[in-house]
Amino acid sequence: MSFRLSGRRLMPALRKPSAALAALAAALAVVACGGSTSQFETFIAERVFAFGDDASALTPEGRNYSVNGVNATSGAIDCNLQPIWVQVVAGYYGLTLAECNTATPPATPRAFTRAAPGARVAEVAAQVQAQAEAGGFRERDLALIFVGVNDVLELYRQYPAQSEAALIAEAGARGERAAAQVNRLIDLGAKVVVANLPDMGLSPYARAEAATHAASGFDRAALISRLTTAFNERLGVRIRIDGRFVGLAQMDLRTQQARISPASFGLSDISTAVCTVPLPACTTATVVTGVDAPSALWADGTRLGIGGQASLAALALQRAQLNPF
Repeated sequence: MSFRLSGRRLMPALRKPSAALAALAAALAVVACGGSTSQFETFIAERVFAFGDDASALTPEGRNYSVNGVNATSGAIDCNLQPIWVQVVAGYYGLTLAECNTATPPATPRAFTRAAPGARVAEVAAQVQAQAEAGGFRERDLALIFVGVNDVLELYRQYPAQSEAALIAEAGARGERAAAQVNRLIDLGAKVVVANLPDMGLSPYARAEAATHAASGFDRAALISRLTTAFNERLGVRIRIDGRFVGLAQMDLRTQQARISPASFGLSDISTAVCTVPLPACTTATVVTGVDAPSALWADGTRLGIGGQASLAALALQRAQLNPF
């Protein structure tokens, strides 16, 4: 299986572990095991499960909540043309998400997304519980989890009825609850790659909020950034820090670095909401004229575009490859 990201095929390093990556992974395994000289075996996921919100969700028709690819011949949406991050990670292991079987479906699908648009941490806890009750996890299962954007936005919209201090505290509490789901996945037997939140204070929505409320003298975008930071900090502190079980993809650092040097991360636009129609109807044919959608960070005001999804995929693959699972 091959995917295209930003108009290019995935680099070989993203398709299979290189000798250098394998050597580094082996060294990491020795460290993680306290210096043991036991042989390291490269982790190859046999099944992949995705949990989370809009960034990891597909509709029953295979549409994503980013920018969908369109088949040049038929004009129909093809969910393989602009894959979201969980599709890319699954594809690295030769797996296709059950929700995007446009070719001949395998008799027994081995990759699934349980994510749902609008999901918050509470809904992701229910997603994990549903999978636990439906058969649980095996030793070679990889769980992907990304959640918190909708929590941060929900909390922000309570300002100023709720004080900033109270909202920051609740954002941190939700980060801890997200970490509890990561740890539960580990306890259930899965290896986990978890992504923290991009700096939502840099999103088109946050920029618009800052402009709308500029006369107040209070920077609303900075508040959204502080809520994001509170969530990410508690998530990072509370997940089980053990590379044998979990890897953290730091989207907050990536978006903050991209603000300074977008081109260094293959991005040409980090501020425009490129979609001209609501998600999940947005396609490469319905984006803002003059913007290079494949290298744009945002699809709409709060959700990642093709470039953002590619960045998330690259970070997640790096963790999946280098962590001594």
